[in-house]
Amino acid sequence: MEDQTVMEGSIGSAFDDLPALRLYSHSRLFYWWPVWLFGFIFAAISFFSGDRVRLNADGAEYIYDGSAMGIAYTTLILLVITFTTARLRGLYSVMAIMAITLLVSILGWFGLLDSFLELVPELSIHMNMGFYLFFSILLFFIWCLSFFIFDRTNYWIIRPGQMTEESMVGNAKNSYDTRGLLFEKRREDLFTNVVLGLGSGDLCLTTSGAKKEIIHIENVLFVDRKVEEIQKLLAVKP
Repeated sequence: MEDQTVMEGSIGSAFDDLPALRLYSHSRLFYWWPVWLFGFIFAAISFFSGDRVRLNADGAEYIYDGSAMGIAYTTLILLVITFTTARLRGLYSVMAIMAITLLVSILGWFGLLDSFLELVPELSIHMNMGFYLFFSILLFFIWCLSFFIFDRTNYWIIRPGQMTEESMVGNAKNSYDTRGLLFEKRREDLFTNVVLGLGSGDLCLTTSGAKKEIIHIENVLFVDRKVEEIQKLLAVKP
């Protein structure tokens, strides 16, 4: 009985000593980083280049002169909501980005952009520094909780000969044999995965054996590099 315990312990330590790769599936909230980033930038612009406007008797607030920055920030939020909610796959995402770019370029080339904005007489969006700062700090805090804590409670570890799915909550663990493991990279949304995701994508893993399982790992960052590392690990015989 003691010999069996020692043998099991040595096998476990041997697997722990093998090179390993961790895969995290991130939530779609990760793609919102441009919103809080540009929020901080616009707050700084409002502070250094804006005017102090007295809206009430309590004090003055920093507001940037002109509504271009407010319109740009509102447009950014709408674009992020659109592309992270309604995913345009493959060629459709490229066509959508090209159509938006072409429309803005044509309106700007013929000097029709201002006329287009004047179609709505009261289209004037002004946000003070306090709004940019408060909204960006709150969103950045939620983004950090999601990226550094919640997204890391479940993850996959791939070693030569073994793949395990582990959870920090409840200590659940599922183990799979990597012999005959098939995997494919899916990067279907150009704007979301390449522009906002900085090279993210989805991985689809299919296990071998009598009971095959298909595992989807969504929103894996730097997916191309992770695929190369997986190929190297699968080539190593434990």
